[in-house]
Amino acid sequence: MFKMYNTNIETNITEETKEFMRGNWINMVSPSEEEIKLVCENINIQEDFIRYALDPEEKARIDIEEDDNTILFIIDTPIMEIESGAKVYSTMPIGVIFVRDDYIITVSLHKNSIMEDLEKKKARNIITYKKSRMLLQIFYSNAEMFLALLKKLNKETEIAENVLKNSMKNKELLKLLSLEKGLVYFTTSLKSNEVVMERTMRGNLIKLYDEDEDILEDAIIENKQAIETAKIYRDILTGTMDAYASIISNNLNGVMKYLTSITIILAIPTMIASYWGMNVAVPMQHNPFGFIIIVVVSLLIGIIATLWLKRKGMLD
Repeated sequence: MFKMYNTNIETNITEETKEFMRGNWINMVSPSEEEIKLVCENINIQEDFIRYALDPEEKARIDIEEDDNTILFIIDTPIMEIESGAKVYSTMPIGVIFVRDDYIITVSLHKNSIMEDLEKKKARNIITYKKSRMLLQIFYSNAEMFLALLKKLNKETEIAENVLKNSMKNKELLKLLSLEKGLVYFTTSLKSNEVVMERTMRGNLIKLYDEDEDILEDAIIENKQAIETAKIYRDILTGTMDAYASIISNNLNGVMKYLTSITIILAIPTMIASYWGMNVAVPMQHNPFGFIIIVVVSLLIGIIATLWLKRKGMLD
């Protein structure tokens, strides 16, 4: 679907519109083929510019088409999805297209908080004919969204760690692995977004006023803070995963050591019984108390072996 908004120059009031007119903001969320063709035909741009942003594997970058005087900004935004009842953190691309000095188009594959917040604020903060300001607002909101989701991800990590302290379950270990994967996505995307913002700052790609430069600098600072936060959380989570891997390995070694010791103790009476069960002459075969004596000897040797293994720490 797509919606169009336009700000009245005289009143600075932004309202939804159905007409393609200069100064429109066109917000496209998971558009159909017909909608893509409709928009491209009415504003005269290549369909590829819209399709780039609909590729889930597309990385943050800037693409300039000088023939059409069109600039495509792609940034990664964080998302949280529910898969099989579990929260999964990842990223998806958002495209911001400057079409000459006429239109600004935002394109996203799915609904996301960045575009939803912009639509809610359209009557107050969004001036559609100030394309540069809108782009910088998206940069800043995106950095804030990363920080917010990083805090939620860290909370999920703490919960999983508390559960693991009481019970080593594969479910919680897999959850930590999924969270670590999300942090890798976040870190990679944040670094790519930083490159896009810094190129915007120094590349003279769009006209920036003093106030715009302040917003962009704030967005870059927020993004750098998100990068540092993601790095810290990732290092902590990696250390935690390594620690639990060592604990699990140590517990397994302890179990194997205990079972080996039990096997040795049980093997003693079995070995003695095997010797006296042979079809050959053996001591005490005619002694009426022979069976009792052998049992007592087996028990004594078993007790001695148990005490020796206990002393060596094999039964702890």
